[in-house]
Amino acid sequence: MRTCVDQLMALSHIDGPRLKAEAKFIATRLEVLRYNGKITNDAYLDAGSIYGAFEMFANLIDMGVPQREIYAQLKQQLARARKLEIKYPGLNSAIESGRAS
Repeated sequence: MRTCVDQLMALSHIDGPRLKAEAKFIATRLEVLRYNGKITNDAYLDAGSIYGAFEMFANLIDMGVPQREIYAQLKQQLARARKLEIKYPGLNSAIESGRAS
């Protein structure tokens, strides 16, 4: 999850479709990982907060919210993702392992 946020923050401009695609990727990976027993239900629920935030940010972009505000919100999600990685070691790599090369 941390990698998802890092990649988004590295962009010079974030658009709604890109955020929605990342949200869908995270949601799908979390479902697969939970189904296969790779993460706990608690990890699934906690990580879902970032997925939900991405969906909300995409809607804010569509409503015309300035990029600087989106980046500020993403910084908060980066802090959250780091905490999740501490609480659930390996979560970031488990999610990213499903990303196409």
